[in-house]
Amino acid sequence: MRTFFQELKRRRVYRVALAYVIGASATIQLVGTVFPAFHAPDWTMQAFLVLVALGFPVALVLGWVFEVSHGGLRRTTDDGAGQATDYRRLLVLGVTGLLVAGVAVAGYAVWHPWRKPPDTDRSSVIPEKSVAVLPFDNLSDDDENAHFAEGVHDEILTDLAKVSDLKVISRTSTMQYRSGAERNLRDIGRELGAAHVVEGTVQRVGNRVRVSAQLIDARTDAHLWAEHYDRDLANVFALESDLAETIVAQLRSKLSPQEKAAMEVQPTSDPVAHDLYLRANALMSGPLFNAQGTENLLKAVDLLEKAVARDPNYFLAYSRLARAHDQIYLTGPDHTPARLALADAAIKAAQRLRPDAGETHLALAEHLYCGFLAYDEARQELEIARVSLPNEPLIFELAGFIDRRQGRWDASTWNLAHALDLDPRDTYILQQLAVSYQLLRRYADAAGLLDRALKIRPGDMSLRVARAGIDLHQRADPRPLHSTIEKIVTANPEAAAGLADEWLFLSLCEREPDTADRAVAAMREEGYNNEGVLFSRPWCRALVARVRGDATGERAAFVAAREEVERSLREAPDQGQSLCVLAMIDAALGRKDDAIREGRRAVDLLPLDKDSINGALAIEYLAVTYAWTGETDQAIEQLKRAAAIPSDVSYGQLRLHPFWDPVRGDPRFDQIVASLAPAAGKH
Repeated sequence: MRTFFQELKRRRVYRVALAYVIGASATIQLVGTVFPAFHAPDWTMQAFLVLVALGFPVALVLGWVFEVSHGGLRRTTDDGAGQATDYRRLLVLGVTGLLVAGVAVAGYAVWHPWRKPPDTDRSSVIPEKSVAVLPFDNLSDDDENAHFAEGVHDEILTDLAKVSDLKVISRTSTMQYRSGAERNLRDIGRELGAAHVVEGTVQRVGNRVRVSAQLIDARTDAHLWAEHYDRDLANVFALESDLAETIVAQLRSKLSPQEKAAMEVQPTSDPVAHDLYLRANALMSGPLFNAQGTENLLKAVDLLEKAVARDPNYFLAYSRLARAHDQIYLTGPDHTPARLALADAAIKAAQRLRPDAGETHLALAEHLYCGFLAYDEARQELEIARVSLPNEPLIFELAGFIDRRQGRWDASTWNLAHALDLDPRDTYILQQLAVSYQLLRRYADAAGLLDRALKIRPGDMSLRVARAGIDLHQRADPRPLHSTIEKIVTANPEAAAGLADEWLFLSLCEREPDTADRAVAAMREEGYNNEGVLFSRPWCRALVARVRGDATGERAAFVAAREEVERSLREAPDQGQSLCVLAMIDAALGRKDDAIREGRRAVDLLPLDKDSINGALAIEYLAVTYAWTGETDQAIEQLKRAAAIPSDVSYGQLRLHPFWDPVRGDPRFDQIVASLAPAAGKH
């Protein structure tokens, strides 16, 4: 009788094992490259590795029982018949099977947008090598030095954030724990998701600076390290980098030569320029997509331009200036080629000074995203930036926004959740995640995130309005939004300008033209912006007149609105957002053929695969255009498209907004409305 090992050799099971190991190794390397390129969640790689491991004993069993020959697959006999086996075929079959499995796992992860995203509250999982640098106390007699203390804190935080072996909580979150009230470090550690906390004080007297710092284990309140530094003011940057390197060593984290060199780079030799930069940075750290954010951006531009005028080699000021210009362009107050050119000039200056820096690649990524919708190119720049800026939440924010624009909703949520992990008290990220959920019509999830944001900023006007608006969109109940806006406007009439668009939307849904007039009167001169689609004040007045039944006033206002849109189209004739508005205006003015041509052109310029958000808006506005021109069949067809994809077409909007009055009552319209109704208590 043959021994067991002789039988293994005869059946060539050893070769099967070797072929499987070789094929599996090659496939794992390939999948390890492909999955990150598509931003597949971590679990997909883990699932694939388990799949490969389980496949090994299966391959051995099959190698024992079967053989592959030119005649096909057949059982191996005890007498040795049929031993001639083409193992090249076996290897090809094995590797092909692995590749198919890998593609299946990747496909599910990358192209299955409706899978439940991860829990965005990661505070329960706190890595050992994680740290939050709390704002340093200012011990100087001069209150002006409070800003200097903030700058010391910022530089230490920035240096630590360059260490890839550390998780470092971002500035936006840590600045909410300013000194004054007694700090509960255990609570702070849990809230920020950090195992360690750095506290410190700064005292400046003349040209001398004294910095005291201590490292504390936030889980136990144990003091791990403390040190005092006395330096000349001219050496303050060296002091900050020394302190950061010591903290890294105390946390037993690895510091690469490149990271050490990056820490020791002096940003500027001009203290006044640095102070201007710090003031601008503080202005840009808050929410940017509201009236206050726009004002802060314009102030930041002024400060940064003064900083680079004093020090033309101030690299960080240029990269920050580029971001300010790009955000102004994106949010709409100055959506012109001239503003984009200013951002481009700032980026070119940064590239001239430090072409390989992570900040340069990050600024270029944001420029490509905001100004040119060049998403794939922007993603490539983000991948480069991430190497040297591992703790920069903006990298993951932008990746999430790019994924969202490309319709990769699940990947978008994962990236935004990662950004939130690094900046857990950033209400802007929470609000953006809520926006995604609302577009996906996952209203309960959106409400939960907004509730979490409101615990951080309970008085924030935009958060309060967004949370109240959920009830209108989900259940066609305008009462919470009505009550919220009324309270805000009553308490602070000047706040009406910042919520005029939501106030107008609500008033139109409630068919209250007098209240709508108040909203338009409070609106800023340029009107309001919806994802780059600018609706002028004449447009808004026309909608109010339409609800009031004032045909003469409606026509006059739409004519005035048309003149404004035409002016913007003369500067940018292929601006799809402006064409959306022009199409609806021409539909209202009876210019049917022009309206339909313009609406279709807008959809062509804003395809869903290029821009899922504005693409969905273009489809929605084309549906309105068709409805207003009497093309009911086409209107229903486009509305059906918009209701089937993530968009702001909601149950409440369809039930209440006058946009849809021309098709209201059509059974097909009612069917679309019913498809979006809440699961329980349908209206």
